[in-house]
Amino acid sequence: MAVGAFAGCVGATRLTVRPLMRTLSCLASSSPSPYPASVPQSAAESSEPLPPPSSSSLSFFPKRGQTLELVCESLAFKGKGVCKVAGTGFVVMCDQALPGERFLGRISRKKGNYAEATKLKTITPHHDLVEAPCEYASYCGGCKTQRLLYEAQLMAKEQQVRDLIVHVGRFSSVDCEQYEIFKPVVPCDLQFHYRNKMEFSFGAKRWAPGDEAKMNQDFIENDFALGLHAPGFFDKVLDIEKCLLQSEAANKVLAVVQDCWRTHDSDLSPYDVHTHNGFLKHLMLRTGRDRKTGTAEIMVNFVTSSYKPELLKPLVQKISAIPEVVSVMNNVNSSVGNTSVGEQEHTLYGKSTITEVLRGLVFQISANSFFQTNSYQAEVLYKLIEECCGLKGDGSEVVLDLFCGTGTIGLTLAKRVRHVYGYEIIAEAVSIARRNAELNGIHNATFVQGDLNKIDGNFGNDFPKPDIVISDPNRPGMHIKLIQYLLKLQASRIIYVSCNPATCARDLDYLCHGLREKNLRGCYQLKSVQPVDMFPHTPHIECVCLLELW
Repeated sequence: MAVGAFAGCVGATRLTVRPLMRTLSCLASSSPSPYPASVPQSAAESSEPLPPPSSSSLSFFPKRGQTLELVCESLAFKGKGVCKVAGTGFVVMCDQALPGERFLGRISRKKGNYAEATKLKTITPHHDLVEAPCEYASYCGGCKTQRLLYEAQLMAKEQQVRDLIVHVGRFSSVDCEQYEIFKPVVPCDLQFHYRNKMEFSFGAKRWAPGDEAKMNQDFIENDFALGLHAPGFFDKVLDIEKCLLQSEAANKVLAVVQDCWRTHDSDLSPYDVHTHNGFLKHLMLRTGRDRKTGTAEIMVNFVTSSYKPELLKPLVQKISAIPEVVSVMNNVNSSVGNTSVGEQEHTLYGKSTITEVLRGLVFQISANSFFQTNSYQAEVLYKLIEECCGLKGDGSEVVLDLFCGTGTIGLTLAKRVRHVYGYEIIAEAVSIARRNAELNGIHNATFVQGDLNKIDGNFGNDFPKPDIVISDPNRPGMHIKLIQYLLKLQASRIIYVSCNPATCARDLDYLCHGLREKNLRGCYQLKSVQPVDMFPHTPHIECVCLLELW
């Protein structure tokens, strides 16, 4: 049943339908036959045969363990293929499946009106097929779409955003088209070597992927490994010699570490996540730029289970010979947890921070500080944010920067506004934001530590009413308490920056259409949705959304 429309995108109606279930329902199409197509003869006669589907268990609602012929029609959020059982309209989500691909898949999980599957064997390849330049692309999980033409990747990401805004955000697709709400996705000119941070793990056993036709079974080699975790596993490490997403200078460091870390004293051992024995946990590589010359600066961070600098000394000597390396750090994480943030931090070589230049400002980056992972595309992103702010040019605006991190967005605006107030939960990030303001001679920015998920009625008493609110939440999006505050505040503009279009669409729905269950009335119009590709060859997409007070 439809209910009355609240303020929002012109003509938008709010329906009492569960948004995610509605999205999946829209993906399904009617079919004259409730049964999936049989396995083709070519697949059955393969030199490495697969278990055929059981005819007794075939149904419109497939069961766990069934082998089905599937066709991938599009990509959903997180890069999973949206597939349909051949001959039916039943939706199946499958990792590593790409649009146009016909393949055999085994149902691994049933979820309401859709299922998840594991790909077993490709029957016919996907559309826009290209050869992946990275030898690990099919296994590490970092570049799920590297075998898909980049222009097709962009189209898929743009369509994902549109679908979520319409089906989860409950905005009228007709009105969004009429008023040009949806903007074309902004591509990234650097499709490789764009990441300024990579984290590799040391493993006690090297994982090698199995052949697809062997039902995705894998085997473990009794050898140490340094690389990336196998998708979905915390204890399996795929040995990596080179990563095409990080800088060439960072790959030099990785090569040196790979060449020599196994050859030293046996005490230089990888940490075993099962026995909790071993020394080396992670290798983190960060790339910055010298503020004067613009040349690359590399920070190497070894995460270890204890502080034993004498064990790392041979590695440090070899690494420090690389001209771009200006910092070697050691984070000590003595807990059984395998995180890269340590309770102690030591400088083994050079300085404790590196720098990055962004929109004319200099930012200091420590071993564990948050910073936009793609510095090059961050320039584009922040320019779009500034354009959405619609600054008058007289420096009169007050900006509220929510989830401000190390202050990068607010600081790039500070010299053109009256004052920036930033809020962030992580104390270290707030400290770095203040230091970055001082480093750049900015005195009209105030950064406060606080949990925006736990605000009360006193929030907002410490600063004047902002003209512009910028919200850049993490993947879960904004808490309902913060949304309630924003609806009560009624700032002229909200710029919502999101790394998760699903929760972004949900929050836009609340801000524009309200939430009947909480007696909230929306008071904003959605003016534009601008997808930005920050991470080519991955399923991730950033969005910059502009809302104006109704």
